[in-house]
Amino acid sequence: MAQPLVKKDDDRDDEVDYSPFLGIEKGAVLQEARVFNDPQLDPRRCSQVITKLLYLLNQGETFTKVEATEVFFAVTKLFQSRDMGLRRMVYVIIKELSPSADEVIIVTSSLMKDMTSKTDMYRANAIRVLCRITDGTLLTQIERYLKQAIVDKNPVVASAALVSGIHLLQTNREIVKRWSNEVQEAVQSRAALVQFHALALLHQIRQNDRLAVNKLVSSLTRGSVRSPLAQCLLIRYTSQVIQESTNDTQTGDRPFYDFLEGCLRHKAEMVIFEAARAITELNGVTSRELTPAITVLQLFLSSSKPVLRFAAVRTLNKVAMSHPTAVTNCNIDMESLISDQNRSIATLAITTLLKTGNESSVDRLMKQITNFMSDIADEFKIVVVDAIRSLCLKFPLKHRSLMNFLSNILREEGGFEYKKAIVDSIVILIRDIPEAKESGLLHLCEFIEDCEFTYLSTQILHFLGIEGPKTSDPSKYIRYIYNRVHLENATVRAGAVSTLAKFGAMVDGLKPRIFVLLRRCLFDNDDEVRDRATLYLNTLGGDGAVVETDEGVKEFLFGSLDVPLVNLENSLKNYDPSEKAFDINSVPKDVKTQPLAEKKATSKKPTGLGAPPPGPPSTVDAYEKLLSSIPEFASFGKLFKSSAPVELTEAETEYAVNVVKHIFDGHVVFQYNCSNTIPEQLLENVTVIVDASEAEEFAEVDSKPLRQLPYDSPGQTFVAFEKPEGVSAVGKFSNMLRFIVKEVDPSTGEAEDDGVEDEYQLEDLELVAADYMLKVGVSNFRNAWESMGVDFEHVDEYGLGPRDSLAEAVNAVINLLGMQPCEGTEVVPPNSRSHTCLLSGVYIGNVKVLVRLQFGLDGPKDVAMKLTVRSEDETVSDAIHEIVASG
Repeated sequence: MAQPLVKKDDDRDDEVDYSPFLGIEKGAVLQEARVFNDPQLDPRRCSQVITKLLYLLNQGETFTKVEATEVFFAVTKLFQSRDMGLRRMVYVIIKELSPSADEVIIVTSSLMKDMTSKTDMYRANAIRVLCRITDGTLLTQIERYLKQAIVDKNPVVASAALVSGIHLLQTNREIVKRWSNEVQEAVQSRAALVQFHALALLHQIRQNDRLAVNKLVSSLTRGSVRSPLAQCLLIRYTSQVIQESTNDTQTGDRPFYDFLEGCLRHKAEMVIFEAARAITELNGVTSRELTPAITVLQLFLSSSKPVLRFAAVRTLNKVAMSHPTAVTNCNIDMESLISDQNRSIATLAITTLLKTGNESSVDRLMKQITNFMSDIADEFKIVVVDAIRSLCLKFPLKHRSLMNFLSNILREEGGFEYKKAIVDSIVILIRDIPEAKESGLLHLCEFIEDCEFTYLSTQILHFLGIEGPKTSDPSKYIRYIYNRVHLENATVRAGAVSTLAKFGAMVDGLKPRIFVLLRRCLFDNDDEVRDRATLYLNTLGGDGAVVETDEGVKEFLFGSLDVPLVNLENSLKNYDPSEKAFDINSVPKDVKTQPLAEKKATSKKPTGLGAPPPGPPSTVDAYEKLLSSIPEFASFGKLFKSSAPVELTEAETEYAVNVVKHIFDGHVVFQYNCSNTIPEQLLENVTVIVDASEAEEFAEVDSKPLRQLPYDSPGQTFVAFEKPEGVSAVGKFSNMLRFIVKEVDPSTGEAEDDGVEDEYQLEDLELVAADYMLKVGVSNFRNAWESMGVDFEHVDEYGLGPRDSLAEAVNAVINLLGMQPCEGTEVVPPNSRSHTCLLSGVYIGNVKVLVRLQFGLDGPKDVAMKLTVRSEDETVSDAIHEIVASG
């Protein structure tokens, strides 16, 4: 049954308006549809029934094939009526019912008759419906009418044909491309919408031909576009041409920039804004180029139209991320927007001011924001919190007032995401600003006194256990932590016990007090809390137990887990309890991607938000067993790493091939997974001929061909290379698939005796530095970093050149090194001008490596990076720097 649409009226809070479709049922409406068969049609009643049918369809009601067919045939009889309102409803219901190919024939003649009607409304709607339900065969029959409609004098008809062409381009591209002359003529139309739709279609027809797009833009920028909508489209296409031209030439010249600047003086506001936005989004835009656009946007800030104020302040907000000084002149205008009735505008104004303000304006902004925060929704508050965090990192001396502000709003009402954003910001400030540590930790302690979110409480307790013992007076945090043992749920109580143990391990003067508190926890009614208390007492020696060394205790409490949790979980599930204890060293350290064959067999059922995503199967053992079973490769030793499959062919080609790179200390084995997608062929003696002329450090030592490759039955062929042992040698390999092809009789399935030797060119394969690195995470990066020590630390700075964003630079370095990002540091906040990323991994030779990357914007787009590497081997630290320097 359809659900009621309930709406509150602002002036009549006690009254409720219900949908006119309240209570309608599909069965009853289908019965009413019989009125379509009446000899004397009632247009008003028929329109009402069609409206109900459309409502049911749009509410997700499904019609069976029989029901849809009956309704469709009944609706076709309504073409007899000359009522224009009913005819429009008939067009809509036919489109929504999406008739099958057999049913389309029934209405084709009626629709084609309407296409040539003298009534323009019939013609336009008939074109839209026909193009929606037609296939390629019928389209060729009506193509002549569509071409005529494109250049029709009536703009409604012409626009209908052009919009239909845009939709048909997705399914019948070759047919639509034949309309170019007519579309070109429509671009010169004096009707605004016709010119807009014609330009959109013409660009889509030519979008894969850069030269044609350049010519189109060049001809239209001379002033033949009158429609403001079409002018906005032209600005977007021009901006695209400028970006591509700049990428190609690298000379700094910008073709068509004068056109964009000229559009800033257009009489239509939408064109002015579109041009200003396009200029601000140009790659490597200079302050001189920005000035006219910023001036126009500044005028929009004082507009009486909310949409213009919003558009201007949002664009300036984006510009402030990369060119804060360019926006400074607009600060006075934006301060007046803080009290704007539209909260979205006010939020953007505040965050922009936070990015562009100087140190002396911080206190004044904080006073204005304090009154403002209570009036906006959580989603806007999160934006403000992120901006305040960035401001605090920019002006560390202001940390006290900014930290107090975050603490105050943390105690106010708000949802989980909002509170989490505040907590995350305080944690980042504590880590990056040493002077803010003690006050920040106290603010967090005060928050968990009243925190209603279990996740946040446990995360704060975990962070307290790491940072609290390092402060000048760790004892002042103990009261807050122990209170959680009495006043919280079992999950938080267990977290508090672990935090107490960490204080006991790190601060000798607190050990007796911690022992007393942990003994009290032995009487808790929750198993997890009691077990943790018992474990930590024994570990710390609180009950007279023989305790390990201090280093051993700290490693137990603070040490990182060297294996991915998903692999540990899978190994524990597969563990068969016996006299033999579980060995954590047996857990695979690398998270593997599924091979091609396993991917095809995997269910495609989507994973919803409510269920955890399935962990990847451990393929380490499978690959190792496969390779060790081949005598030629059995002597290569232990497999270090296997890569994810790399596709060497395009999708839907006659032969599908991907390759997995298996890395050993002194060898590399390429496993080529091959599939034959041609039913009438059998491939025999399948091999891959590898040319290693661009990989000088590699020498081919062996290969294993595939005897047969039938249709749709994947197989593998292998090629092995020798390389210098323990060295991350890189290079490019050319690949040629060679085989004997035999024709297969479709009736018997038997192959012919004689075959023909053939070859198939594959894509090149590169062996890169990341192939020699295992992605292995650590649970606590700071402790792992400190325990690694500075003996083999190597620090250097690099210029990464111009980048589209800081996030792009971070991702590029992560992909170059092939290491595992830690603690979510791969995510760059959208308004950051600096960022720290933490990486961990295991280098070939089983050498642990930790990397700290510190990025910063040096100028508008240039990115500078400081790279700090710690490892267990000095040569490995040097190798990581060599990878970055050469990458």
